[in-house]
Amino acid sequence: MGLEKLTRRRVFFGHQSVGGNILDGVRLLSTQGGPAPRIMEVSDPSTPLAPGTLAHTMVGHNEQPETKIAHFEKLMDGGMAQGADVAFFKFCYIDFNSTTDAKALFEKYRATLAGLKARHPGVTFVHATVPLTTVQRGAKAWLKELMGRPVWGMGENVTREAFNALLRQTYTGKEPLFDLAALESTRSDGTPETYELNGRRYPAMVPEYSDDGGHLNAAGQARLASAFVTFLATLPQPSQVAAQTGP
Repeated sequence: MGLEKLTRRRVFFGHQSVGGNILDGVRLLSTQGGPAPRIMEVSDPSTPLAPGTLAHTMVGHNEQPETKIAHFEKLMDGGMAQGADVAFFKFCYIDFNSTTDAKALFEKYRATLAGLKARHPGVTFVHATVPLTTVQRGAKAWLKELMGRPVWGMGENVTREAFNALLRQTYTGKEPLFDLAALESTRSDGTPETYELNGRRYPAMVPEYSDDGGHLNAAGQARLASAFVTFLATLPQPSQVAAQTGP
């Protein structure tokens, strides 16, 4: 699973509620026996992190994705980069609606992360795709479509997928990418959850992973937490990163 490998790493994770759901799943995994990282909330970026720490904090404000970029940058430059081997943050599904300019937001994100990577070469910066939501189904959704009214989740997921596509195009095979959205939109047997809009198919969250359409329930937490731990465990060890970035 990878929990034991995380006892030798110092990870910082910025998030809001869905990230908290994932950490709840990691805590549950940690109770199953064997070595596991210490999950610790930090607000002071100068806080020393011992090996085996999975540090986290809330970043920015929901529905204001630019504040999350700025807050993460401030935390890194304020000292967190000296304490972490791996660092990343994720946006929330609520940061995106049908009118969000995904390309402009991505350019802000890309430029900020490129700057952080240049200033802090000893840190492995990870990218994470934006969480999705379920889409409204059934008679109410059909009536809304018939009346030309937006169906909950459809337009928003299109924008989220546009941002996620830019992340994948830019970083896949080049920098670490945790594809949270792909995990949320795929069942354990590999079948995808999709919907059609204007002749195209788009991914949506598997309904069985959420009780409210956006946050992860126990099944969603279990799936995402296991993948989260496995992903982090496959990243290069700190000594390898130092060797790759050294003179």
